[in-house]
Amino acid sequence: MKAPSRPSRPRLAPTPPPSRASFGPAAHNAWHLQDGSRVSFVRKARKPRPLLISDAAPQAVEIDLARTALLVVDMQNDFCHPEGWFAQKGLGTKAARKPIPMLQALLPAWRNAGGAVVWLNWGIRADKRNLGPTVQFKGKRTADGVGYAEHSPLDHGPSLVQGSWGAQVIDALEVAPSDISVHKHRLSGFWDNELDTLLRQQGITTLLFTGINTDRCVFSTLQDANFLGYDCVLLQDACSTPSPAYVTKGVLYIVQLLHGFVASAASLLRALPPASSASSSTSSISSRPKES
Repeated sequence: MKAPSRPSRPRLAPTPPPSRASFGPAAHNAWHLQDGSRVSFVRKARKPRPLLISDAAPQAVEIDLARTALLVVDMQNDFCHPEGWFAQKGLGTKAARKPIPMLQALLPAWRNAGGAVVWLNWGIRADKRNLGPTVQFKGKRTADGVGYAEHSPLDHGPSLVQGSWGAQVIDALEVAPSDISVHKHRLSGFWDNELDTLLRQQGITTLLFTGINTDRCVFSTLQDANFLGYDCVLLQDACSTPSPAYVTKGVLYIVQLLHGFVASAASLLRALPPASSASSSTSSISSRPKES
């Protein structure tokens, strides 16, 4: 005798996975919304990634790659290009271009190791309304000189205006999509802009300084960084200035004495882990030199 068939059980709809959304400027600094009913303030701790810079002075320093940013200061057309604002003033570009080869080697290796890069460039308002008389005079100096936001004889647009050719990073150095770009309108990159907020939201506590000029924008920014509580390391072979050698010597002395440490980009480059051991989420760019 055939057994009576059992009624088929109704099929249940699959349980949807719990919904989760994140809100924050970085993966390690975010709130998490769970199923629309609970918000978690618990941040995911970043694993320290220690790296020793052995030639730093007055002592060797150990940095945390996960909390360090490499600052590249003012490597832009109006300072470094042979047709830029400074070159057309007769100031030349030899000193301004000196850091290029080291940065071409260091930047890709630094990114491959998972390090953050911040480009800090002059980028002023076209109307100059936040530039005081001292700044405007020092940029022009004579009645017929070419000042901030004015046009040079070989016209590439208004000098150092945000969005102009002169405010752009030189072609010899590539800006990666993962990099952060910040405009400034003073020698110090921390004055009256968002640099401090951006760094803190990304969890950055240590800054490595490169670019131009060692005794001007690099030094002013480093001083303010120290005053704000950042760890500061000046990479002297990735910086340059047209000022006399004794000026750089004085800056290096003051940095070591009061503001932080002085090291070499060459030593940092040797200490970086190979690309194969770096985070796969870090984007890399070609290190092939380019001419601007």
